Amino acid sequence: MKTSNDLIRSETPAYYATPPVAGCSMCTKWQDDRELRIAELEYCYVLLNRDQFFPGYAFVFTKAHVTELFHLDVTTRQGIIEEVNSVAAALAKVFTPTKINYELLGNMVPHMHWHLVPRFSDDPLWPKPIWSEAHAEKLLSPQGYSGRIESIRAALGGV
Repeated sequence: MKTSNDLIRSETPAYYATPPVAGCSMCTKWQDDRELRIAELEYCYVLLNRDQFFPGYAFVFTKAHVTELFHLDVTTRQGIIEEVNSVAAALAKVFTPTKINYELLGNMVPHMHWHLVPRFSDDPLWPKPIWSEAHAEKLLSPQGYSGRIESIRAALGGV
């Protein structure tokens, strides 16, 4: 008798066989935003968000063009979730926020990616979602970005 995991595994193409999709901004983000790279993990890439209005705001996105967690075999899905967890733990270590927000949406960019956002009880939008109000983009100097990236990398264990 097949389990639901067997059905998913048998109907799902191999994770790394999924090619980039033309026009997908996530499929090219690792190349497009080289200066914001934090780490390349087994299943995912990690980038700092250019807008640092929320200090430490980062993206974790799958290397392969995948849209849904249930499209993945159990091992791959668990590996991705562990990578997201590791990045969140590193952000918590570096920024000591009140809470980490995990946002996995995909309506606008249908490529599996998380917005990991350290939140602080004194941030201007607390406790509302980060999208609830427009805000002025906060850009850092090149040294500001590289310092923040190095701190997160160190907390990830130098990945």
